[in-house]
Amino acid sequence: MKTIEEITKYYGPQLAKAAFELGAIRLSPRDPFTWASGYRMPIYNDNRQFLAKAGYRALICDAFTDMLEALSFDPKNIAGTATAGIPHATTLADRLQKPLSYVRSSSKDHGLGHQIEGLGKDGSYHGESVCLIEDLISTGKSSIAAVKAIVEAGGNVPYCLAIFTYGLDAATDAFKALDPACEAYTILSYPVMIKTAVEVGYVSQEEAEMLHSWREDPFGWGEKNGFRKVER
Repeated sequence: MKTIEEITKYYGPQLAKAAFELGAIRLSPRDPFTWASGYRMPIYNDNRQFLAKAGYRALICDAFTDMLEALSFDPKNIAGTATAGIPHATTLADRLQKPLSYVRSSSKDHGLGHQIEGLGKDGSYHGESVCLIEDLISTGKSSIAAVKAIVEAGGNVPYCLAIFTYGLDAATDAFKALDPACEAYTILSYPVMIKTAVEVGYVSQEEAEMLHSWREDPFGWGEKNGFRKVER
């Protein structure tokens, strides 16, 4: 049986190359992107671009399937975060022939007011095991909120699997603080993404160093490099 490390080493570079091809990951350390927060950042991620090719959706599903096997985890339910995690959770649930649910960022303000869909009339997981599928783990806030919503709905969610992570300390600390515990694993890590970007000629070694320094201080990186926050 493959280990998580072997799985990410195998799938990570393939996914990085696919992300560069589709524009799911864009790198521009010398002319940073302006995020919604106004901060200038050298990376922009939109994993919804993976939906454009069936082969890449299958690649993501293959990786998640192998990760579950490596973790010896056979969940009763596959849950996706709304909205970007839903298609990949659906593909995985169909592959494994498991029930599917999805978690909104908040409860609906109309109808039955559900935050989680796909649970039946009583809206409960009834203590069953759940695997949460996320597209991106940034600061971890949205993922943590989804985990807590599943727990509140009677689910046991020991693992969150995601496509990509920036590897920020904020996310690591947020998952460590969860009780009951939930461990996060991603197909593609930030260091592997940068390593692959250098190998394929997307960025230079100097630009790679700029990208590494961003992760150390993402919200201070722009000012340090002469890119002021854009006030909204």
